[in-house]
Amino acid sequence: MALSSGSKKQTLFISSLILLWYSSNIGVLLLNKYLLSNYGFKFPIFLTMCHMSACALLSYISIVILKIVPLQMINSRKQFFKISTLSVVFCCSVVGGNISLRYLPVSFNQAVGATTPFFTAFFAYLMTFKREAWVTYAALVPVVTGVVIASGGEPSFHLYGFIMCISATAARAFKSVLQGVLLSSEGEKLNSMNLMLYMSPIAVLVLLPATILMEPNMLDTIFLLGRKHKFMWLLLLVNSVMAYAANLSNFLVTKHTSALTLQVLGNAKGAVAVVISILLFRNPVTFIGIAGYSLTVIGVIVYGETKRRFK
Repeated sequence: MALSSGSKKQTLFISSLILLWYSSNIGVLLLNKYLLSNYGFKFPIFLTMCHMSACALLSYISIVILKIVPLQMINSRKQFFKISTLSVVFCCSVVGGNISLRYLPVSFNQAVGATTPFFTAFFAYLMTFKREAWVTYAALVPVVTGVVIASGGEPSFHLYGFIMCISATAARAFKSVLQGVLLSSEGEKLNSMNLMLYMSPIAVLVLLPATILMEPNMLDTIFLLGRKHKFMWLLLLVNSVMAYAANLSNFLVTKHTSALTLQVLGNAKGAVAVVISILLFRNPVTFIGIAGYSLTVIGVIVYGETKRRFK
């Protein structure tokens, strides 16, 4: 049976969204790695501030000017404080992830990042006393085991990078649980686009003094790099716009498909990012490392399926 013109347009639209989601998510990850490890740009906090500045500006344009989604207002100081708390946790997760990319290959970074469901379940239990079925927790065993195996088989293993990556993964999971707890009442709920609109400027205000204190020679070095590599400013701009596109496409894919579809795409994205990064950066991999990462991905898929069935 042939698809109608409307169905074809809808299919093409959703396919384009998924392509944007893949390219922006994988693109920002690989560009981060290239800038931080292969380019001499050793300023992960400043890089995160560039991302958040782009998110603040482009969120304003998308919501207030282009009206892609309706503007949701902050109703109280209490709600503003909750959003600020989320913004600080979000900053920690992004900065930690960017720092880890200085020391770890993308393949191992993605393997550690795949343990997000483990930390999410852990924080959900601690903060909300929410219990899952025992089979759901059992599915987390291969998630963690896979990373332990991958760590042992990673030729480029770096302890500090690993600690930063684990911290970033835990902070990302903590932010998602905290968001559900803090903005749970009907009057305080914000969609992810509006949340980004309010979180991003707060993040910039937090990251600016952190950059000045922790990356004091940043400006001199960046201008030297800018003179040496004429495309550096363009790379920074593209990288920052991609960071926003990743958040925008994340929201749009969820809106036009489902959270489950995004979860499935996310599992596949990690594998695609690993393959592309190995081809681009030619970082050494071992059979043990690949086996560990594969076990983690299988565990994440099984975890997602058991959560869906035992709701």
